[in-house]
Formats: sequence, structure tokens, C-alpha cells
Amino acid sequence: RGSNYYRYPMGIYMKIQESAENYLEAILMISKEKGNCRSIDVANELGFSKPSVSVAMKNLRESGLIEVDASGNISLLPDGLKIAQAIYERHTILSNMLIELGVPEKIAVADACKIEHDLSNESFDAIKKAHKKFIK
Repeated sequence: RGSNYYRYPMGIYMKIQESAENYLEAILMISKEKGNCRSIDVANELGFSKPSVSVAMKNLRESGLIEVDASGNISLLPDGLKIAQAIYERHTILSNMLIELGVPEKIAVADACKIEHDLSNESFDAIKKAHKKFIK
């Protein structure tokens, strides 16, 4: 299965929309950078309107991937964190590998964003192994 299939307990697979992966990854990155994350931060990071982000946060909340406290701070729940970390790892490794191959950073990052969602787990594992050998 591609990266955007998340394996839930008891072997149930659910397709995660690419946009949901992007939101989860953005929440992770913003939280790491700022210590907390709010909807406006996500809107600014991704360049989306506040109403679009609000709808997405509601969907992620209802899916059990995030929680939002009374102050509007967004936290990744365990399943959301797992997905966000997997996408972030893909993004980081793919970007770095493309840069190391001579692709300009801006293009490498943009291409990694396109690739990270559609690449199968098997292909990503192979790329990750090759990258480890490549950087030695």
C-alpha cells in the first residue's frame, strides 16, 4: 500500500487524504518550531484560508488524529503523530537525497512534497536504505 494508507489496530487500513497528511505534517513542524500550534499558524504555513483550515481541523478531530484545547492549541494524538512523523521522514529523506544529487533546494523540496504521498512503503524503504549508503 502507498504511504497514504494508514494501518489501524486489528489490520484495518484507511486511506488518508494527501491534504490530511499535509495538515498533520504542518502541525508537527509548527509545534516543533514554536512549541505550540494554532489554526492560524497552519493557514499561514500552508497558504490556505482560515475557513478551509477550520474545516480540515474539524475533520482531523473527528478522525481522532488531533485534539484542540479551549485556547485553540492543536495537539497531535498518537495516530496523528505517527502519520505526521512518517510523512515528515519521507519529506526530509527525499528532499535531502535530491539536494545531494544536485537538484536545487527549492525544486528538491517541492518535488519531495509531490513524491512523499504517492510512493509505496516498499519503494520508500529501498530509497531510505540507498540514502544511508549514499551519505556514508
